[in-house]
Amino acid sequence: MARWLFKSEPSTWSWDQQVAAGAAGTFWNGVRNHLAKKQLMAMQVGEQGFFYHSNEGKAVVGIVEVIRPYYPDHTDESGRFGMVDVRAVEALPRPVTLDAIKAESALKDMVLVNNSRLSVQPVTEAEWALVRRMGGLA
Repeated sequence: MARWLFKSEPSTWSWDQQVAAGAAGTFWNGVRNHLAKKQLMAMQVGEQGFFYHSNEGKAVVGIVEVIRPYYPDHTDESGRFGMVDVRAVEALPRPVTLDAIKAESALKDMVLVNNSRLSVQPVTEAEWALVRRMGGLA
């Protein structure tokens, strides 16, 4: 099962808003990068990802789950991009900052470290386990 990282600016869509969406979750729209689009297209229902606050906070703050696979993004007038639906699963007891991730040598190859502008990113199983531990989850 693949793992992911979803980036959002808290002023646009925050972890608290994701949690407030409840079990019904919400769509993850607005992706306009072709590599990120490929990541969204690869996602399967039940796969999980980190919810990352970008620009403000710069930290992994929670875990979301894909609840609907890729479908057209209603905000894309070109019709070229799509989205998935996600729901909040759990918050990290301790947010894991970008600085902490960069300081961890085992995470030096993480996409977040090497291509921080990509809004939707794959995460390896080893990265997933380590960031979870850093955030206070087993």
